[in-house]
Amino acid sequence: MSQHPGPDTTAFGTYVHIPFCSSRCDYCAFATWTDRHHLMSAYLDAVAAEIDRRVADGMPPSTSIFVGGGTPSLVSAQGLVDVLAHIPRAADAEVTIEANPDAVTAESLQTYRDGGVTRMSFGVQSMDPDVLSSLGRTHDPDNVRRAVEWTLAAGFETFNLDLIMGAAGESVASWERSLAEVVGLGPTHISAYSLTIEPGTPLAEDPSRHPDDDDQATKYLRTVDVLADAGFEWYEVSNWSRPGHQCRHNRLYWDAGDYLGFGCAAHSHRAGRRWWNLRTPERYIDAVTTGVSTEATGEVLDAETRRIEALQLTLRTDRGVPTSSLDLDDPVLEGLVDIEGDRAILTAEGRLLANEVAIRLR
Repeated sequence: MSQHPGPDTTAFGTYVHIPFCSSRCDYCAFATWTDRHHLMSAYLDAVAAEIDRRVADGMPPSTSIFVGGGTPSLVSAQGLVDVLAHIPRAADAEVTIEANPDAVTAESLQTYRDGGVTRMSFGVQSMDPDVLSSLGRTHDPDNVRRAVEWTLAAGFETFNLDLIMGAAGESVASWERSLAEVVGLGPTHISAYSLTIEPGTPLAEDPSRHPDDDDQATKYLRTVDVLADAGFEWYEVSNWSRPGHQCRHNRLYWDAGDYLGFGCAAHSHRAGRRWWNLRTPERYIDAVTTGVSTEATGEVLDAETRRIEALQLTLRTDRGVPTSSLDLDDPVLEGLVDIEGDRAILTAEGRLLANEVAIRLR
């Protein structure tokens, strides 16, 4: 049998979307706005009201809560904590807030911690100023160092630092320096994503800045080695943690678990039905205020679709998939999966070709 435990069947998550940003990164296609700051107070009130509706309908306690965006750290720290207080939660719930390093203060981080937030996640992307500029990021490495100092001083025992590999002008040596410096800051969790091209973004319209697949593969394999040497354990294609510090909320997604999303464009999934909210903050606020549904559209998944999607998701993790779900005699799979008991788990090279493996699931 695999040494990796199965999914937590009691897990239930809550996601809160904060759509405000001070500027838009060149690679971003998320539902975010830079010119809607005047809506912040009304938006937080609407999110709290939408949560209260779900609670009245019997919303179960959350084992994890994740606040993403956008830039959640742009809204009032106390206002955000007050909204989160509306969410029923388990006694040991993980509560994460995403933040930009240049949009936090020592005071806001202390407010988060005092308000029950257990985990911070910072969008670092790189510790190279030139690379940050090529991504359209507004912070500099000093902001990252200062934010980490304040996070530790506020009493957070777990925090994540996000990195993105493959930006224009980023050499392998530059990537390795960013990795080394981020590791040196003492995070308990590191996410390292490959830069992707999203239609309609400034990055998509500038082919000279598009990432190179071979370059990203080289950087990914170096990341695997560097983080393993530093004591981090891989548990999902783009995520590593120190023992005991996996992100419970992200794990719930990869386990195809149930969660409710609040705020504009937020997605939800319960019992094989998924849906998403109205995309713009104005329409979302108006829907809550007038007492109508915030749902934009949704779909019901049949049993076979749910089964295959669950396999596709868990394939990306250290739990892998049942060996029976793959034809292990397929020569394409050679070197891409390891067999541990009755599980097939992606190798480092397999993670680079996870989609190739996924289309062979049965």
